[in-house]
Amino acid sequence: EVNGIEITLVPLTEVVEPVDYEEYVSSHPPGAEPGPLRQLLEFPSDDLELLLQERECTTIEPPDKLFRKWKPAALCSLRYQRYSTTQTPHNSERQREKQKGLVKQTFELDEAGIDRQDEQVKQHSVSLDDTPRGSWASSIFDLKNSTPDALLPSVLERTAAEDMDRRNAENRQQCRHADLLGLYPVPDEDEAVERCAIPEVPKEHSGQRIMVKCLALKFEIEIEPIFGSLALYDVREKKKISEDFHFDLNSDQMKSLLRPHSPHVAISTLARSTIFSITYPSPDIFLVIKLEKVLQQGDIGECCEPYMVMKESDSTKHKEKLEKLRAQAEQMCTRLGRYRMPFAWTAIHLLNIVSSVGGLDRSDSDSDTERKGTWNERKKKGFERMSVGEDMCNFTNFRPATLTVTNFFKQEGDRLSDEDLYKFLADMRRPSSVLRRLRPVTAQLKIDISPAPEAPHYCLSPELLHVKPYPDPRVRPTKEVLEFPARYVYTPHTTYRNLLYVYPQSVNFSSRQGSVRNIAVKVQFMAGEDPSQAMPVIFGKSSCAEFYEEAYTPVIYHNKSPEFYEEVKMKIPANLTDNHHLLFTFFHISCQPKQNTPLETPVGYTWIPLMQHGRLRTGSFSLPVSVEKPPPSYSVLTPDVQLPGMKWVDNHKGVFNVEVKAASSVHTQVHGGSERGTAGHLTDRLATLDLVSNIIVTHRISLCNPFPLFPPNPVNLGRAAFEAMALLVNQIHKNLEGNQDHHGRNNLLSSYIHYCFHLPTTEPLPPPYATLSRATARPSSLLLSRSKSLSNSNPDLASTPATPDEEVQRIIGSKGIDRSHSWVNSAYAPGGSRAVLRRNPNSSCELKQASERASNRMSAFIETASILCPPSRQIAKKLLHEELALQWVVSTSTVREASLQQAWFFFQLMVKSMSHHLFLSSRLDLPRRQRFPDRFVDDIAALVCAISADIASRYHKDVELVERLNSSLAFFLNDLLSLMDRGFVFNLIRSYYKQVRLHTAQNPSSLTALRMDFIRIVCSHEHYVTLNLPCATLSPPASPSPSTSSTTSQSSAFSCHVQDQGVVSMFELSVPFRQQHFLSGLLLAELSLILEPDGEGMFFLHKKAISALHSLLCSHDADPRYTDPQVRSHIAQLYLPLIPIVMETLPQLHDFTDTSPQRVRHASALVDDSDPDNGTISQSVAMAIAGSPLPHSKAHPFTLALSAECSRTLLVCFLWVWKNADAGLLERWVSDLSVPQINRLLDLLHLCLSCFEYKGKKALQRINSLTFKKSQDMKARLEEAILGTIGARQEMVRRCRERSPYGGQENVRWRKNVTHWRQNADRVDKCLSVDLMEHIITEVEQESVVDGNLATEAALIALDTLEIIVKTVVMSELKESVLGGVLRVLLHSMAGNQSALFLQHCFSTQRALVYKFPEMLFEEDTELCADLCLRLLRHCSSSVSSVRSHASASLYLLMRQNFEIGNNFARVKMQVTMSLSSLVGTSTKFNEEHLRRSLKTILTYAEDDLELRDSPFPEQVQDLVFNLHMILTDTVKMKEHQQDPEMLIDLMYRIAKGYQNSPDLRLTWLQNMAGKHSERGNHAEAAHCLVHSAALVAEYLNMLEDCRYLPIGCVSFQSISSNVLEESAVSDDILSPEEEGICSGKYFSESGLVGLLEQAAASFNMAAMYEAINEVYKILCPIHEANRDFKKLASVHGKLQDAFNKVYNQRMFGTYFRVGFYGCRFGDLDEQEFVYKEPSITKLAEISHRLEEFYSERFGDEVVVIIKDSNPVDKNKLDPNKAYLQITYVEPFFDTYELKERITYFDKNYNLRTFMYCTPFTLDGRAHGDLHEQYKRKTILTTSHAFPYIKTRINVIHKEEIILMPMEVAIEDMQKKTQELAFATHQDPADSKMLQMVLQGCVGTTVNQGPLEVAQVFLSEIPEDPKLFRHHNKLRLCFKDLTKRCEDALRKNKSLIGPDQKEYHRELERNYTKLREALFPLINRKIPQLYRQLPLPTTPTQSRSSFRRVEC
Repeated sequence: EVNGIEITLVPLTEVVEPVDYEEYVSSHPPGAEPGPLRQLLEFPSDDLELLLQERECTTIEPPDKLFRKWKPAALCSLRYQRYSTTQTPHNSERQREKQKGLVKQTFELDEAGIDRQDEQVKQHSVSLDDTPRGSWASSIFDLKNSTPDALLPSVLERTAAEDMDRRNAENRQQCRHADLLGLYPVPDEDEAVERCAIPEVPKEHSGQRIMVKCLALKFEIEIEPIFGSLALYDVREKKKISEDFHFDLNSDQMKSLLRPHSPHVAISTLARSTIFSITYPSPDIFLVIKLEKVLQQGDIGECCEPYMVMKESDSTKHKEKLEKLRAQAEQMCTRLGRYRMPFAWTAIHLLNIVSSVGGLDRSDSDSDTERKGTWNERKKKGFERMSVGEDMCNFTNFRPATLTVTNFFKQEGDRLSDEDLYKFLADMRRPSSVLRRLRPVTAQLKIDISPAPEAPHYCLSPELLHVKPYPDPRVRPTKEVLEFPARYVYTPHTTYRNLLYVYPQSVNFSSRQGSVRNIAVKVQFMAGEDPSQAMPVIFGKSSCAEFYEEAYTPVIYHNKSPEFYEEVKMKIPANLTDNHHLLFTFFHISCQPKQNTPLETPVGYTWIPLMQHGRLRTGSFSLPVSVEKPPPSYSVLTPDVQLPGMKWVDNHKGVFNVEVKAASSVHTQVHGGSERGTAGHLTDRLATLDLVSNIIVTHRISLCNPFPLFPPNPVNLGRAAFEAMALLVNQIHKNLEGNQDHHGRNNLLSSYIHYCFHLPTTEPLPPPYATLSRATARPSSLLLSRSKSLSNSNPDLASTPATPDEEVQRIIGSKGIDRSHSWVNSAYAPGGSRAVLRRNPNSSCELKQASERASNRMSAFIETASILCPPSRQIAKKLLHEELALQWVVSTSTVREASLQQAWFFFQLMVKSMSHHLFLSSRLDLPRRQRFPDRFVDDIAALVCAISADIASRYHKDVELVERLNSSLAFFLNDLLSLMDRGFVFNLIRSYYKQVRLHTAQNPSSLTALRMDFIRIVCSHEHYVTLNLPCATLSPPASPSPSTSSTTSQSSAFSCHVQDQGVVSMFELSVPFRQQHFLSGLLLAELSLILEPDGEGMFFLHKKAISALHSLLCSHDADPRYTDPQVRSHIAQLYLPLIPIVMETLPQLHDFTDTSPQRVRHASALVDDSDPDNGTISQSVAMAIAGSPLPHSKAHPFTLALSAECSRTLLVCFLWVWKNADAGLLERWVSDLSVPQINRLLDLLHLCLSCFEYKGKKALQRINSLTFKKSQDMKARLEEAILGTIGARQEMVRRCRERSPYGGQENVRWRKNVTHWRQNADRVDKCLSVDLMEHIITEVEQESVVDGNLATEAALIALDTLEIIVKTVVMSELKESVLGGVLRVLLHSMAGNQSALFLQHCFSTQRALVYKFPEMLFEEDTELCADLCLRLLRHCSSSVSSVRSHASASLYLLMRQNFEIGNNFARVKMQVTMSLSSLVGTSTKFNEEHLRRSLKTILTYAEDDLELRDSPFPEQVQDLVFNLHMILTDTVKMKEHQQDPEMLIDLMYRIAKGYQNSPDLRLTWLQNMAGKHSERGNHAEAAHCLVHSAALVAEYLNMLEDCRYLPIGCVSFQSISSNVLEESAVSDDILSPEEEGICSGKYFSESGLVGLLEQAAASFNMAAMYEAINEVYKILCPIHEANRDFKKLASVHGKLQDAFNKVYNQRMFGTYFRVGFYGCRFGDLDEQEFVYKEPSITKLAEISHRLEEFYSERFGDEVVVIIKDSNPVDKNKLDPNKAYLQITYVEPFFDTYELKERITYFDKNYNLRTFMYCTPFTLDGRAHGDLHEQYKRKTILTTSHAFPYIKTRINVIHKEEIILMPMEVAIEDMQKKTQELAFATHQDPADSKMLQMVLQGCVGTTVNQGPLEVAQVFLSEIPEDPKLFRHHNKLRLCFKDLTKRCEDALRKNKSLIGPDQKEYHRELERNYTKLREALFPLINRKIPQLYRQLPLPTTPTQSRSSFRRVEC
């Protein structure tokens, strides 16, 4: 209960009943003054407007008198719709424009990069161990002389906490960016289902246009006029694709020969240039040029002969002949000038023109603003997929070419048809063309081909009208040639066109008696049968009159069955009658003048009646020819009719073939004209479509509206009209399948509704572009007249009202204002007969009953109308939208299915009709409930309910249809919100939800997606905010009915008082919230359900829901109506429940705090699920530094349920609500939250800071450079796609799947302007890289500005939120548990890359927090203090001075606060020292100069602080600062050795050793060293650093308390490493762990010890030292056992199992080298020797090269010398100016007793302290000599610590040399050979090649210094020296062993070889036999002296004691 009123809880899965919107608005008058806030309360008065738009005419003259008055387009538009994403979607271009004025934020990340470029590393050596840590005095001197940063003025002032908070809050609000989402990437355009662009204005179709100019035509001889024509032909389609263009390039002299025949020459016929249009570019298009000449006696070959034989150069030779020819030509022109004959032809392959001259560079803007043509042109690839060649054909963008055509082919009289021409053209493309072998007619035709300009001047249309612009009518024009597209193009006719083309094809008079040889066909267009009725409609050709009454075909000399290629073009009248016909008269032309022989002799007649059943006849005809003139009245019959008494050629057979084509916007056509038996054939599908697209849609709609007036008729014509309309609309959709938008709406029909359709009115429409709205007076011209039609279904309007007002009064009078019959209170009320909205129809029967009732109602209306209305009275018509709704509701079966298929059309038609009706009837001023009659409202309700049921029941059967239906219904309801009762529309939405939710069980995700699309479209309304009642108070309704819920309250909508319970309900999806904010409640409820962890929300649903919300918020940010902050806060109230929704979703969000997948895995393995508050140890070594924070423990571990992109978008929406919501409201809400909820909110802010952290220019450059690299490869990829190796779809899929280097956090799209590719790539590639790089730099700069502003604003919003939390919890008892979390988030924000602006505010907040709650840092959590010190110190070293100033002030105040509490600041002192040590050890970006300035600033504050001047505080500060400065000095040295890893580690080692008395700092430096080792991949050394750290911690834990399960100190770690004892604690009297500030780090605890050991085990694992892991876990397991932590124990044993399994893997550990440094250049390194540990398989050359290169860079190339041998170095012989390096490979050395324990490979590579290397020498100084003089020196080195250690090089502290005599050397060699042979023999699996190679070396008698030679040298004689007797005997025994091993090896080899190696084996056996025979006497000779007494056992040390020299 709330305030005593009971509220029923409605689950989110159900839709609450909305408030009665109209009732609420009327009962809550706006109390605000006019202004931005008032706009939220009501729709603007001028919302709907009517625009009357005149249509543009492209020509100067009107196309035809009949069409002079075009109807203007009546556009009903919503004035504010531009603010909706429906028509103004969010796009990145507009976003970038808005972002251009952003202020650039300062980031240290970018500034530090610049600083580092300027730094130069000093190049000099630093001594190692004995260098003092710097002089205290010099340190003070340096610091005191440095310059401090600027001091903050109010730092030392004592200010009240309230004043401090107020000042901080005011400062934070300055310079804030108002539009948060203006900084964030725009919503994904793919998700913008609400996008619905305004249809294109219908315009005439135009393809790709090329201009052809005919410049000159010249023959070798000039004797007569020649006429040319051009036309385009498509060989593949076998179709002529343009009309003919005729040109005349004759000289004036030649033209004068024909002047008598054409005395008047029209300027339009003088055109020499033309523009062709090509809709379907193809590689098979040819430009065909045909030449004709005046008819003369002789066939074509004879007439061409002079042109082929005679040349201009031979004019003197053929002078007489030329004169004769000219005379003949003159005579022929005079007599036969009106007749033509074919002469020659040629063709130009257009593809050659385009490809040979190369493509032009097209700029980006050109490619964007390229001529779009109609929608068909853009979509035509959807009609039919083009071939590869067509994709490459581009006739709009090539370089103009001027061609000179020199070869023409003479015409052949029997091969003139188009079919023959196609064969010739196909042949031309072949290399061995038949045409090329023919003798050509030589001529020169010069033509120019270029892309046509956009708006050429002086252009004539195909009808010869002047196309704009046409400045001067006297200039020679260019003609536009009409295109005949290769395939049908479906576009509406927007200009008047009525052209007819007649193509006589052939005639066969072979059976005709008489002289019928030179046949010419005269074509006439007859209006009647009288010869005088021939109409002058035939277009002239060239250099003649514009129009003629007849046209003649060219004559083929002496051919009784000629073929023709003539095209006769006619401009036919619009009003054709049955008498209009084409008359063809056949003449025999007498070429030779004879007496009594006329020039023309008619030999036949035929005709074609042009009209048949009211349609134009076109197509191909085969006509019989009459010998005599046709009889009277012939024109109404076809020649097929056998007229009595007429004579026909060839017995009335079809002997004349002709084709008729029409290009008409007036006449529909009957195709096909094979006249016999086909007269009844009307049309095929294409003809129907043509018919529909031009006329029928209009006519069908007119059938409903208005219907012609005639007496009432019982037939329901409305139903028939609706059925016809539904079927026709479907037919158009099917035939124009590719011509649709993404909602499946046909563009043609869409344009029709938008531009053409309007309700009828008898009055003239207002002038163009008149705007009619409620705000203006209604023009008198809009008076409504209803006198034209009869309503067949509405008897209510019994007579025609005189005025609209009278009509309105009549309706009001009859209906009353109350809605007693409305759907809300009657039929659709609960329990009503048609309560479709009140309850869920569980079956379709209710809908069916509703339909039947509607049908019965309609029948009753018809009967009433027919009975009651006298015929004499005029009956008012029913409006189109009412009739449509009614017919649709009652439609059934196929009609209903057809209407559902294209529901959008009927919905849009209804909306247009409704809005038009509101204007025409002046109903916009009426209350919305009175605008439309109740029955219409009922029909709409029934219709929406029925369609919703269809969506719900059919979604799994026909997905595509349901998606279309769903979006159409959503758009319809969106439109209704602007026109109808809004509460009614809300209930329609509720009805939809009820229907759709009924079927959620089967496939919930599909229906959820439909609902999301639906609500997104509805919410895209431009007045969405107003519809949600943003200013309404959330009071529960007084009754369940929305119509009465708020009638009791008459208070203002701006009621400020909100109850506390109301505040809670504002932040929840409560029933009051969802009722009053209906649409936003629906959206948020859907989002909440989709984001539920156990819900069905799939990835695409997450994206869909979050994108919908993001899009809405973007609209609010971009909307100029909502810029006022107060308005924004009211809008934000609509989204307050989003905050708890995102808080609940926290576990599913992407974890932006950790980008390493490996770390995520480790962390998840370590998190204890049973203890959510347990802090976890991070796996990163950097996080293990003393003073660094523990990762913020999260109440719920993150799961990767949401993608990074979705999470990021959801978080930015969350921040938007926090930014814009009212702060007071937020405070009151936060004050009611529990501690877990506040902690979750803090976790969320923690995540937001990580998510929007600035990534820096380098990261952006990396992304853009990757994009650039991809763009370099785009050409190859495009070629692949074009050539068909990969499909375009696959290419798109592949491109979409490419991910960003941000690790999925950014969605970097392919930008069009980055990945573009030009055709002419060879030229462009050279400059492409430069242009792209410049573009990338600009892009990166802009992106970094935007990214910086976004990061700053997001962080500031988080800071505001933290302040609100602090403000609300300060009074509560739980502040301790919350404030720590607040500070953690604050510290996390400091740790990231933040702008200087944010950091200033952040430090201010931090200072206020420490000032108000000092005990939080100094009495409780040491971690927070440590972390804060580290963060402040880091920013004290910032390169940005303002950041340093604030950080220094914060650090000083921290010290002062600590001092004031406890009169010392030991804790801060220790933490600061540790933090600095940590900082200098790990940060590569650290700058000591900046930190020195900060230290000086702190010193200055201490000196200026008057209050504490007399206390010991300033002195303590000074001591601390000087100590910090000392650490800095070490830092400088470390920086100098940044490039020398060994020296750097040595220096860190020395610093750590210096802190032996300070365990915290030693631990810090050990961690620093571990970090450095990890960076370099030295995992074993990193592990030992961690083991030393753990031993140190164990030592001090043992001092604190004696705990049996904890290690007792360093001794416990001895099994891991013998070096660890150096961590033994110093005595208690020097250091006590109980002291303040000592051992206070987080690692000096049991959990810290566990964490260090876990990390050590992980590092050992990476180092493959699996045996050491066992030793680590031996220490760790007792701790877990004591804690009963069986989960951790299970994990430990699992890891141990893995480790033990890996022990048997092949492993390789380090390689060791001795490095000696000689020369004073090395400073303290001079004469020092080290053993270096290098990675496994490091060659001597590699380390030599590395060290030589490094020291050469430091000292110079000429200075460093590598000593090549390993002999002892005599320093006296060295050059003192040079630096010498001696590098020797060494191996681990073990005494015999050690080898008994060191069994495994690991044992022999772990805990190594002694190493050995051998040096061969002879006594005379040579390295090598003969066997008897070869000595060997073994050098044994002992290091100070055992490898592996915490560093990779260790000093040599002991050196021992052993010299072996020649015989001892021989013994070692033989033992080695014997071992190799034994190994090769017993190897498993056996390796025969290895065995044979070793065996050959042993038994080969010719091997140099082989076994035989060794035996002969040392065993041939018994030595004289008794000391060598034992060596002699040992060598003899070695040879015995060797022969035995050889024998075994031969036996083994015999078993391994194949037949091909038997001979080789026999050779080995022979060699062995020889060896054994040679050795036999030598190895059987014993020394007698050795066998006189029992030999005593000797140790190796005794045998070599006389030869040992020891150096210490």
